[in-house]
Amino acid sequence: MNSAAPETLTVRVYYEDTDAGGIVYHAAYLRFAERGRTEFVRKLGIDQQQLRIKTGSGFVVTSLTIDYLKPAFLDDTLTITTEIDRIRPASVNFKQTVARESQIIAHLKVRVACLDGDGRLTRLPRAFAISP
Repeated sequence: MNSAAPETLTVRVYYEDTDAGGIVYHAAYLRFAERGRTEFVRKLGIDQQQLRIKTGSGFVVTSLTIDYLKPAFLDDTLTITTEIDRIRPASVNFKQTVARESQIIAHLKVRVACLDGDGRLTRLPRAFAISP
């Protein structure tokens, strides 16, 4: 088993990500985290569109917790760090952080399952044969 290094993604906070006060709306963090996980999976060599076309399989979030520690604001540059916490045959647990400069402003724990075309659990792609 290989080890997967944490993946980082930089995002800019746009007006659409904020409320009327210029503070990042809570659901925007979920979009930022999704982008981070997508890039992590892409770095493993998994093309999610091709996986779906070839096997009918896809990934779904089955559990998510988020701790908001500090607010983010319009025009902030945020770094999303994604790493694997635990791998099971049909699911993977990710740990993610959202940071502004070196200050962590949110922690996320996300479980993602792999489902076949009929919505049943199926094994993760071989690219996940890594150690957390």
